[in-house]
Amino acid sequence: MNYLDIFKDDLQEFYDKTMKFSEETLSVGDYKGFSGGFGSYAQRGAKTHMLRLRMNGGRLTKEMLKGIAEIITKFDVKRAKLTTCEAIQLHDMDAKTLCEAILPAWEAGMMTRGGGGDFPRNIMCAPLSGVEKGEYFDVMPYALTLGDYMLGFIKGPKFPRKLKCAFTNTASNATHATIRDLGFAANEDGTFDVYICGGMGNNPKIGVKAAEHIDPLNIRYYAKAMVETFKANGNYENRGRARTRYMQETLGVEGLKAEFNKQLEEAYKDSSLKIDKAEITAWENAFADELKAKQDKGEKASDELIGNKRVYAQKQDGLYAVYYQPIGGMIEPKALVMLYETIKDMDAVELRVTPNEGIYVINLTPSEAEKVLAVTSDGARNIFETSVACVGAKTCQVGLGDSQGLLKLCVEELRKHDYADGVLPQIHISGCPSSCAGQFTAPIGFRGAMKKVGEEMQPAFTLYLGGSDKKGSEKLSEPGPIILVNDIPKLLVDIAEAVSAEKTTYAEWAEGHEAELKDIAAKYA
Repeated sequence: MNYLDIFKDDLQEFYDKTMKFSEETLSVGDYKGFSGGFGSYAQRGAKTHMLRLRMNGGRLTKEMLKGIAEIITKFDVKRAKLTTCEAIQLHDMDAKTLCEAILPAWEAGMMTRGGGGDFPRNIMCAPLSGVEKGEYFDVMPYALTLGDYMLGFIKGPKFPRKLKCAFTNTASNATHATIRDLGFAANEDGTFDVYICGGMGNNPKIGVKAAEHIDPLNIRYYAKAMVETFKANGNYENRGRARTRYMQETLGVEGLKAEFNKQLEEAYKDSSLKIDKAEITAWENAFADELKAKQDKGEKASDELIGNKRVYAQKQDGLYAVYYQPIGGMIEPKALVMLYETIKDMDAVELRVTPNEGIYVINLTPSEAEKVLAVTSDGARNIFETSVACVGAKTCQVGLGDSQGLLKLCVEELRKHDYADGVLPQIHISGCPSSCAGQFTAPIGFRGAMKKVGEEMQPAFTLYLGGSDKKGSEKLSEPGPIILVNDIPKLLVDIAEAVSAEKTTYAEWAEGHEAELKDIAAKYA
């Protein structure tokens, strides 16, 4: 369906209200309630704007990347952010620039409608789907199909709040498919398990398994049932309790399943919702044919390339993915331009934005991988530096803690030491209870807070320990002590020292050292 034609007429209202907001004749609250539906929010201070470029499944084609590069160059965009929902945000735009940039983004294939607000959000997908060794099957074509379908609800009845959907291709569950409003978790037998009404933020919940081993061609029936369940039972009165996860409480788990199954039975009456197998086969064949042509070149990779920690051998022999993690997901706009210039003449190459605010460049021959490595050398140096942080309070209107500032402090401190890679894990830092960085599922996480010291309130973060997102052993961590910002780098150094003393990694050390870990944290509480 051509959503550009469907949504294009909405832009005049967006232009009008954005300019009224700029002229201060429209309030911050009223503008936020409107602009989110276009994937844009005013930043803190209400003078500049962010535009969220939506890309189904986190899939960023060369054509889309070209569009981003052209917008960055034409409008001199100074700041960009990779998001945990596999999108890209362009920041610090004035009202005029925002209005001029949004249509080119749409025309390049990045529909921002529904990028915010009470709508179905960007569909998330395992970033290496289709190329990952050991994956159960390629879930990307299903994510793309569902993404197209969910856009159709943007002009439909109003939802109580946003609806997030995700696909995962292995038990690693990187997209948190089992902890979303709607999740499709792949099985080895080529089917999906379906999870509903999960989510993070206040009152986080692991999703309820609503169905097992379903035919992937039937996913739109389950999406329709979830939409109707949400519309019929979601809270339209209290926004704080309007997310789907609260239906686990209001309906009870068994009541929720019964209501969902009732809506599912109704959805199955519409046979048009079944995906045509030919669509999936066409995707798979085209993908395989493009990559076979590259494999036939027979390039050999050097030992140095194969040994690089940022290089991943794909399941297609002779092809590679290169990982690039800008610190905190804050990618330099010029880096996106440079990436496009590097890959524009490479056949079948595309980018995949990850839930951890990084980018995979996939389908590379060895010589192509070397070129991509060269232009992405400014990113994370180790596992700890791949840590995830939301944009933070200096930019976000609702932010409480400076997530990016905290991560920068921690990276600067840890670089003074020579710890082995893995001594500290990837941490997740959220600036406020919205928990955009997903600290609940991280081995170490933080959430913005304030702490009273004497008679003054000082910036701090609440500590979270021991979360897990692996399918079948999900664990949402509980809030621990509140720690002052300047003490957090010291806390991490103490943990690193304890792990290093046993010549192991944090992942191995943390099991069996829970008490010691809490004792270390207590020093700063």
